[in-house]
Amino acid sequence: MGVTRTPRDRWIEEGLRALAAGGPDAVRIEPLAQALGVTKGGFYGHFRNREALLSEMLDTWERGVTEGVIGRVEGDGGDARARLGRLFAIAATSGDGPVAGITVDLAVRDWARRDESVAERLRRVDNHRMAYLRSLYSAFCDDPDDVEVRCLVSFSLRIGHHLVAVDHEGRSRAEVMELTRKWLLR
Repeated sequence: MGVTRTPRDRWIEEGLRALAAGGPDAVRIEPLAQALGVTKGGFYGHFRNREALLSEMLDTWERGVTEGVIGRVEGDGGDARARLGRLFAIAATSGDGPVAGITVDLAVRDWARRDESVAERLRRVDNHRMAYLRSLYSAFCDDPDDVEVRCLVSFSLRIGHHLVAVDHEGRSRAEVMELTRKWLLR
C-alpha cells in the first residue's frame, strides 16, 4: 500500500491562506505542513524550495483572478451589461476565496510594494482585468473617456470598498453598491 501524498494544489491553497493572513513572510514550509496535518518532507515532492511555491502561488492567483473569473462571467453568455452584472456579483461574493478572494488580492498588492517582480506581475494582472472591463463597457459606451472612467471606478470599487469604513447616511453598504452598479450599467 502506497503513501498518500498531499496534493500540490493543497500546498498552494494553504500558502495563499498564509499569504492573506500574514504576507509573504508567513509562507513557511513547516507551518504550512502543520496546517495541512502532514510532515514537511512531502513539500519537497512537489516544490524545489519555498521560492518555487511562492511563484506557483502567484501563478494560481493570477489564473484565478483573470482567466478563472472571466471564464465564469463568459460561461452564461448574454450581453455586456449581463456579463458585467455577473462580474459584479462574483466580485461581491469572492471576498474570502482562497485564490480569487480580496484578502489574497490585498496581500499581493502589499507584497508588490516591496518586490519589483511581484509588482510587475500585479501590473500585468491589473492590465488584463482592465482590458476585460474595457471590452465590456465599450460594447454599450461610445465615449472612450466614459469607458475608462467606468472601468477605473469598477476596478477601484473591487479593491477599495473593503478598505473604506464609512456610514452611508441611512443606507446599507449593499444598497449603495447596488446604486453604484445601476449607475455604472446605465
